[in-house]
Amino acid sequence: MRIFPIVTAIVVFAVLYLVILERDRLIGFAGGFTADDGATAEMQEVAETDTPPEQALTSDGMHVVHVVARRSEATMAENAVLLRGRTEALRQVNVQSETSGLIISPPIRAGAFVEEGQLLCEIDRGTRGAALEEAEARLAEAGSRLPEARARVAEARAGLTAAEIDDNAASRLSESGFGSETRAASTAAARSAAEAAIQSAEAGVETALSGIRSAEAGVERARQEITRLEIRAPFEGLLESDTAELGSLMQPGTLCATVIQLDPIKLVGFVPEAQVNRVAVGAAAGARLATGEEVQGEVIFLSRSADPQTRTFRVEIEVANADLAIRDGQTADIMISTAGLPAHLLPTSSLTLNDAGTLGVRIVTEENRAQFVPVTMLRDTARGVLLTGLPDQATVITVGQEFVTDGVPVDVTYEELTQ
Repeated sequence: MRIFPIVTAIVVFAVLYLVILERDRLIGFAGGFTADDGATAEMQEVAETDTPPEQALTSDGMHVVHVVARRSEATMAENAVLLRGRTEALRQVNVQSETSGLIISPPIRAGAFVEEGQLLCEIDRGTRGAALEEAEARLAEAGSRLPEARARVAEARAGLTAAEIDDNAASRLSESGFGSETRAASTAAARSAAEAAIQSAEAGVETALSGIRSAEAGVERARQEITRLEIRAPFEGLLESDTAELGSLMQPGTLCATVIQLDPIKLVGFVPEAQVNRVAVGAAAGARLATGEEVQGEVIFLSRSADPQTRTFRVEIEVANADLAIRDGQTADIMISTAGLPAHLLPTSSLTLNDAGTLGVRIVTEENRAQFVPVTMLRDTARGVLLTGLPDQATVITVGQEFVTDGVPVDVTYEELTQ
């Protein structure tokens, strides 16, 4: 068992306890020994190296602590919302077949650039041309029935006119006693039959028109089926996959190719709900990609609905990508600019914590007393940290803040800042 390390640790702990917590007693106790006492001299040396700032007494008996402070003035600091996101194609479409048949076009390989409307896959025509001719023939046949139906309407109207004349004459003769009532009844029936013939003829016209519309729909279906034989690019972009191979059988829903548009490209991130009000559509934004490339753009979309699991809001930034150097799915550190805030640039060493664990700094009041002020850190820089929460002008303690509490009088030595 290793006894000496344990004994050494106990001795060191005891010495540190005496030096830090029982310093006054230790000095008083050590004062009765000669200067050549080795252990006492060593403890005095340790105590002197950990001595707090020099203290004096005020007129009311309080200790005055000597500290170093800096006169700081707030300046407008550029603020930004920092996000971790990725690149995403502006548009991506899986181009699929709407009909069935064999591919008769050679494939286009993945990575090729295609223009909007460019042919990607062509399907064998088969009997679709004959189906179109048949539909057009039916349309012609239906159209030929319409004049006949209209002629019947004209004939029925002429018959009605003659029946009306006969009915009027027979009615007058019957009223004057020169004609029989049977004759009058017969002409009235003939008139009613002529009116019914007109209605029948007009119905024939409607039937002919319906036949024409049905035939026209058949022609349109046949033509539409033929247009589906050529599958074209919906927009200009890059092929993410080969187009369908020559001779492969296509069915409705079968993939022909995947087309993505990368110019411009989107940066997608997710804003925490605590910062979503700081982001606005149209705000300038930038990003550093995993490759080290830096890009600039602007916010084009901010979701109104939070993700139910992460409680974050999707934000999209549009970035130019004319040379297509940025790929879909790259990691990006996104920075969205927001309105500037007044902030103080202070050294990191000036930060401290109060008894509640709140981050802040200690300042010197007009009465030359220490006071703790909680702050919020915007970001870290090479020259220090940018802090908000302080007055526009403040005297911030940079050395000795750990040895004072609120209300303790201080004797301030000011830093001489160099440009």
